Amino acid sequence: MNMPSLVKISEAATLALHAMVYLAANDGRLATTYEIGEVLQVSKAHLAKVLQRLVKVGLVDSMRGPKGGFCLAKPAADISLLEVYQAIEGPLTPTNCLLSTPVCGGEKCILGGLLEDINERVKEYFAQTRLHELTNVYQCKKAKQNRQARLPEAKRAFKHGSQ
Repeated sequence: MNMPSLVKISEAATLALHAMVYLAANDGRLATTYEIGEVLQVSKAHLAKVLQRLVKVGLVDSMRGPKGGFCLAKPAADISLLEVYQAIEGPLTPTNCLLSTPVCGGEKCILGGLLEDINERVKEYFAQTRLHELTNVYQCKKAKQNRQARLPEAKRAFKHGSQ
């Protein structure tokens, strides 16, 4: 059973974070919108808009043409999740209320300091975590895809070898 999440990150920011980690895992190789979209199983049109935004702020480089694609504009060790998030959403501003207009006047909250604590922890994690620390997520996926791509080849070789 899926439980609803209290912490919400926009789809655009989520796409940006995942795409940037994927590009970091590709170690400088150009990746197309189609390729990234297939791996993430997301809308290529929405992903393209997010990637262009990342190009505009200087986190990603792009190359047009048949052999084109996207790659990181600087080393993965120099890019924090916070930098990626803020490139899409703007500055992370702390909030201590679930409502757009606090009903309590900001004096006492039914949640105490919980929201403030959660926001601070997320901001701290985003600020301290660099893309290169997360690349194993997509390197494992690539290795599995490579094994699956070689599987039909191995079956053919086995079949021909056993005759």
